Amino acid sequence: MNDLPVDVLHWLVALSPIVLLLVLLTVLKWKAPQAGPVGVFLGALTAVIFFRTPIDALAAAVGAGVWDAVFILFVVWPALLLYRASDSAGAFAALRRGIQRFSRNELFLVLGFGWVFASFLQGIAGFGTPIAVVAPLLLALGVKPVLAVVIPLIGHAWANMFGTLAVGWLATLQVVDLENEQATAVQAAILLWIPNIAAGFTIAWLFGRWSAVKHSIPFVLIISLIQGGGQVGVMFFSPILSTFIPATLALVALYPLSRWSRYSERAEQIEDRPAMADRSDRDEDDEPEPAMSFAWSLVPYIALTISAVAVLAIPPVSAALETVEVGLPFGDTSTGYGVENEPGDPYSPFTPLTHPGVFLLFATLVAWIAYRAKGFYRTWAERSGEQKILASTASDAIPSSIAIVSFLVLAKILDYSGQVEVLALGIAAVAPAVVYAFLANFVGVIGAFMTSSNTASNVLFSQLQETVAETEGLSESAIIAAQSTGGAVGNSIAPANVVLGTTTAGIVGQEGAVLRKTLPWAAAVSVAVGAVTILLA
Repeated sequence: MNDLPVDVLHWLVALSPIVLLLVLLTVLKWKAPQAGPVGVFLGALTAVIFFRTPIDALAAAVGAGVWDAVFILFVVWPALLLYRASDSAGAFAALRRGIQRFSRNELFLVLGFGWVFASFLQGIAGFGTPIAVVAPLLLALGVKPVLAVVIPLIGHAWANMFGTLAVGWLATLQVVDLENEQATAVQAAILLWIPNIAAGFTIAWLFGRWSAVKHSIPFVLIISLIQGGGQVGVMFFSPILSTFIPATLALVALYPLSRWSRYSERAEQIEDRPAMADRSDRDEDDEPEPAMSFAWSLVPYIALTISAVAVLAIPPVSAALETVEVGLPFGDTSTGYGVENEPGDPYSPFTPLTHPGVFLLFATLVAWIAYRAKGFYRTWAERSGEQKILASTASDAIPSSIAIVSFLVLAKILDYSGQVEVLALGIAAVAPAVVYAFLANFVGVIGAFMTSSNTASNVLFSQLQETVAETEGLSESAIIAAQSTGGAVGNSIAPANVVLGTTTAGIVGQEGAVLRKTLPWAAAVSVAVGAVTILLA
C-alpha cells in the first residue's frame, strides 16, 4: 500500500503531461518528434517535484520505456522497409490497377482494406501491423494521406483486446483473479461490438458522408455480424481465437460480397467522395505501365499472412520459437510516496522470432528476392526513376522513432512515479457507482493513449478497476470488460500508433490532423460503451 496524495492538485498535475501532448499535437500542430520530448520533460519534472520520484526510479522508467519502444520500432522499420522494397519494384502501381479490376466500387475497397483486412492483421499480428500495412494500401487506392491513416486506426481498434491471439486477455488474467472468466470475456465481446460496428459506419461516412453510409448498410451489418457477433459466439469456447476466427471469416466473406452488383460496380449515387484524392488533373494512361501483374504485387502480403498464421496459429511451432527470449534487467524502485515497481528480471522479455517484425522482414525478403529475380526493380527504375530502398527507409523511420521512444518513456515515467494511479484513483474517489460504471472504459482509453497498448493499459489498471468494482458494489465482469474495451478504443488515438501511420503514409508531422479525426470517434464510442456498461454492471 502506498501513500499517494489523491487530491485536486496532484490529479491535475498528473494529467498535465497528457493535456500538453494533446494541445501541442492538435491545437498548436506540432510534429510528434517535437511534442514527444517536451511531454517527457514535463512528465519527469512533475514526477520529481510533485511525486517524490528519486533519480534511480526515473532512470529505470526511462530505460523501461525505451525497451518498450523496441517492440513497436521492430514493426515500424520492417514495415517501412517492406513498403519501400515493394514500391521500388512498382508493386503499388500494379496493386492499384489490379484492385480497380477486382471491384469498381471504391467504398467497398476502402471498407475491405481499412476495416476487414486491418482487423484480420490485428487478429494474427498486432503491434501496429494493421496500420503500417494498410495505410500504404489505402494510398494506392487513392485515399487522401491523413484519412489513409485514420481509417485503419479506427478500423482495427475493436480487435485489439483479443487480437494477436488474445495477448491482452492473457495478460489481464495474470494481474487479476476473476471470479468468472467466461462471463467477463463474453461481456467484453459484447462491448467490443460497439466500436466494431461504429468503425464500419464511420469509415463509410469519412468516405462519402451520408450517401455512403446508406450504401454501406448491408455490407457493414453483414461484416459486423461476422466479426462482432462471431467474437461473442467464439468466446464461449475459445477466447484466444475469438478475434482470429471471425476476422478470417469476414475476410473470406469479401469475395461473395464483391460479386454482388451493389458492391462490384461504381456507386454512382455517392457523388461527394471527400476521402479520395483528386485524380482529375492527371490521366491514368499517362502513368508508367506497371512492371508486374496484380498477382505479383500480392506476394509480400501472402508471405506475411502465411508466416504469421504458420507461427502463431500452430501452438507447437509458436512454443518452440518462443524459447528464444531477450530481456534487460531493471532493478526494483520505489518513490517517496511508497510507489514500488518490481519490473522483474528480465523486464518484459522479448521473443523476436514470434514478433510481427519478423513476419514483415520475411515478407520483405521474399518480395525482394522474387522481384529482383523477375527484373521488376530494373524495369520500374527505367519507367519511373530509381529509388534508394535503405536510404528512404531510414529518412522516414528516424523522426518517427524519436517520437515513439518519447511517448513510451513518458508512459513509464507516469507509471513509475504513481501519476497513472492518481488519475484513476481520482476518478474513482469522486464518482458514484453508476457514474464510475460509465467512466470505467475511459480509464482504459487513458491507459492505451499513454502506452499505445491495450495489453499495457489492462496491466496498469485492471487491479484498480477490480478493487473499485468491489468497493462500489459493481459487477467485476462488467468493469473489467469496460476497461478492456476502453483499452481497445484508446489505440485509435495512441500517439505511437498515430506516428506509425503517418510514417508509413509519408506524412510525418501531420499527427495532429489525424488525432482531430480519431479523437471525436473515440469519445463518441466511449460514451456508448459507458452507457451499455451501466446496464451490464
